[in-house]
Amino acid sequence: MILRLMRYLILAIVWFIGISLVLVVLYRFVPVPVTATMLLDKHGITKDWTPLSRIDRDMVDAAIGAEDGKFCSHHGFDTEAIEKAIEHDRKSGVVLRGGSTISQQTAKNVFLWQGGGFFRKGLEAWFTFLIEHLWGKRRIMEVYLNVAETGIGTYGVEAGAHRYYHHSAARLSAIEAARIAAILPLPKEREAIDPTGFTRRYGNIIAARIGTVRRDGLDACVYK
Repeated sequence: MILRLMRYLILAIVWFIGISLVLVVLYRFVPVPVTATMLLDKHGITKDWTPLSRIDRDMVDAAIGAEDGKFCSHHGFDTEAIEKAIEHDRKSGVVLRGGSTISQQTAKNVFLWQGGGFFRKGLEAWFTFLIEHLWGKRRIMEVYLNVAETGIGTYGVEAGAHRYYHHSAARLSAIEAARIAAILPLPKEREAIDPTGFTRRYGNIIAARIGTVRRDGLDACVYK
């Protein structure tokens, strides 16, 4: 009985590894059609897959400045950022930014579901490892900016740009890109149009960081 269960477990692991590899390789070349988060969204799905070449560089730099300043230098995980995020949230109770890198968020958004738990985190680590090695940074950024939730029932920065500013992501100004980046942690609770309080202040901080990201080459892995 135990040997049979072990065989089933090994078989399940082999199938999981095989299927995950196929999906990761497939999404290296084709747009992600839908995610679990989208399917479970009671508000419906508004999205418009857009190549990175048609997304303003300010949006890329705003995402890096807001979510993952070490995007180009880490291999998927930023231990220091995770520790700081845990300590910040414990002390303030305000979610400024998570400890997850853009790579981790992309892995979660594309292949998994929202929520915590050690099991999901373990799967997230596996998929993060895969996309870091099989996609590369530019593709990770492209997918991230197309599947991230940017508003109620809205996914991707192209749909977000049209929702808030009535034009494409190719024409985003620095402040528009920064405000979209500012709402990414809580897209259902924050507004990119005429934001007030924390969201406005955070958006202004991100807008200022865009210049730093560009000057210091923190987006070099995307535009090499």
